[in-house]
Amino acid sequence: MNMTDPIADMITRIRNGVRARLPKIDVPASRLKAEIARILKNEGYIANYRLVEDDRHGAIRIFLKYGPGWERVITDVQRVSKPGCRIYCGKGEIPRVYGGLGINILSTSRGVMTGREAARTGVGGEILCNVW
Repeated sequence: MNMTDPIADMITRIRNGVRARLPKIDVPASRLKAEIARILKNEGYIANYRLVEDDRHGAIRIFLKYGPGWERVITDVQRVSKPGCRIYCGKGEIPRVYGGLGINILSTSRGVMTGREAARTGVGGEILCNVW
């Protein structure tokens, strides 16, 4: 299967998994996706994630998180920068997501981090996605 945008694929799987109230989803593993999963866990959007060995090159199993009445913790995830149209922002122009209620995940020269961390660190980068 040819995949032009594996990050968008991961985001779509998370969005679909949350909408279908699935306890967990698997996405093909990559270092960037593992970093995105780490941020989602640190920010409290997913319960956990772990690398799973499969016959190919491994997968990341993401354990989705819900409230006590199965309310979704993740309302939506949006891909911002796409392979056909990369979206970058400087350190002073990192946009707020959903009036500060959401986060954006940036790929910067100092690694993958949230928009808040990037602003604090004083780096800009490519906006991978918004989560709220």
